[in-house]
Amino acid sequence: MPTARQLNFVERLYLPEIVRGLSHTIRHLFRPKFTLQYPEERDVPLSRFRGMPALVRDENGRTKCVACKLCEFVCPPVAILIEAHEVADHPVEKGPKVFDINMLRCIMCGYCEEVCPEEAIFLTEKFELAAPSRAELVFNKEQLLEIGGVRPDPYHKWG
Repeated sequence: MPTARQLNFVERLYLPEIVRGLSHTIRHLFRPKFTLQYPEERDVPLSRFRGMPALVRDENGRTKCVACKLCEFVCPPVAILIEAHEVADHPVEKGPKVFDINMLRCIMCGYCEEVCPEEAIFLTEKFELAAPSRAELVFNKEQLLEIGGVRPDPYHKWG
């Protein structure tokens, strides 16, 4: 079993570590600061921010979700509820009849966006989620489609 080596004189003084810590502090001292003056400034684009999830439509106004339920399966806090039904006027056999996201449970992890094969669900930059009652924080399919809007489909798989 190897033994621990003895520290030399400089290492026992901790001077190299103190100098490294001070240099790190001084570097961060002169970086530009980013402060959002909320609530006066609301429309500032936030980079690398994950807000609430939303469903999207394609250019033809159809819901891109095909109710495969992968997002429901992968959701860690079980915040997504999907019920599928057959869709008559769509080239895909099924779509979501019910698509609810409980924002009280959602942790905005982004797993639903990553696993979606149809690119039907995206995390938005919406972060203001205040409501007078708990029931209003369960978003249904129509509300999620309104928030998500239209995203062009680069592949045009279904038409």
